[in-house]
Amino acid sequence: MKKNLIRIIDVTNRDGVQTSRLGLAKLQKTILNILLNKMGVFQSEFGFPFTRHEVNYLNANIELAEKKVIHPMRLSGWIRAIRSDVEIATRLTAVKHLNLSISTSSQMIKGKFAGKLNKKDVINAAVAAVKLARKKGIESIGINAEDASRTDIDYLIEFAMAGRDAGADRIRYCDTLGYDDPFTIYDRVAALADAVKIPVELHCHNDLGMAVATSIAGAKAAIDSGVDAYINTTVNGMGERTGNADLVSCILALKYSSGFEHTEKYMLDPRINTRMSWKLARYASYVFGVPIPINQVGVGDNAFAHESGIHADGALKDRKNYELYDFEELGRGEPEIIETGRAITAGEYSGIKGFRNVYNRLEIKFSDDKEAERILELVRYANVHTQKPLVRDELLFIAQYPDIAGKIFSMVPPAVKAPRPSRRIGG
Repeated sequence: MKKNLIRIIDVTNRDGVQTSRLGLAKLQKTILNILLNKMGVFQSEFGFPFTRHEVNYLNANIELAEKKVIHPMRLSGWIRAIRSDVEIATRLTAVKHLNLSISTSSQMIKGKFAGKLNKKDVINAAVAAVKLARKKGIESIGINAEDASRTDIDYLIEFAMAGRDAGADRIRYCDTLGYDDPFTIYDRVAALADAVKIPVELHCHNDLGMAVATSIAGAKAAIDSGVDAYINTTVNGMGERTGNADLVSCILALKYSSGFEHTEKYMLDPRINTRMSWKLARYASYVFGVPIPINQVGVGDNAFAHESGIHADGALKDRKNYELYDFEELGRGEPEIIETGRAITAGEYSGIKGFRNVYNRLEIKFSDDKEAERILELVRYANVHTQKPLVRDELLFIAQYPDIAGKIFSMVPPAVKAPRPSRRIGG
């Protein structure tokens, strides 16, 4: 029996940060990339390489990848499937992996493009963008069908074939509005994979509460059709409107649900390290400022809590009576030190003595005062960016990679010409 891999492409730093009213500083996005790499995620869609304020952050993270700090996880950019975005992305950044996106449903072709593009134009634009990306040396290319779940299946296949023939490595099936259910997405992805014969990437939103279920069903359809599957996730299910498929939930479903646990046909990427789940979820909750729901899969406070007499008795006798997986597997159960009393933190107005106290507790020593002052200045900049007390991983990163940290904090807006003063005086 042929085994096909199901890999995780996390999109927290692209789709998750588009959550309305929320966002992340570039340092926070960088730490997320480092943690996602430690979790064994195949690829992080880490930003928009055609957006000027992302450029320093993107190139700094690519530098971390070259230094093997973020390795072997790939860093991929998201752009529109138009030639100008390819030109800008490859000129401004050293990105090597790209996903190119364009709307394919009749609703969006009519409603978004408003007569400027028809179905043939959409395919032509995508093909031209893919060919240019390949010519520019992009190593892996995903072609995204936005609103694929509301796209006529024959046209979706035509679009995917054209992208494949132009040089795309995989097709991203976007359930952009969470419109699919597990049954419809299985049938549609199976038809797509059977026809196109390249890996399928599942990008599912949670508008109807089915993002994890549809992601898993779509991945199963791809594997059953003989191609590899990629599932897009976000940490804690962050994302636009009601969010995306939750990273930990998808991984646990692939490991422990009845249709996947007892077969060797569907193989989750062996690099996945679930022991990072607790730390990653807690960090994302802190930087987004969104508490983890008490009943969140795997990482919620009640995920392993039992109160009912029958349940508590059963769990105490054998945890497998009422727990599908062990809390230790998720990195839970380690003692946490909660300090009470005096607290010295590092921020944008820190002085050298308080700063040294913070780093002494992290067991970081500086060679001299000049080095300490340099790191302190970076910590001040970092706090201006995050507007939150810096946590251990952030402080350690700044001390270990000060040059790269400085690049991440640097943003120079494009010059804006001052408007000419009006010659008119009065009304």
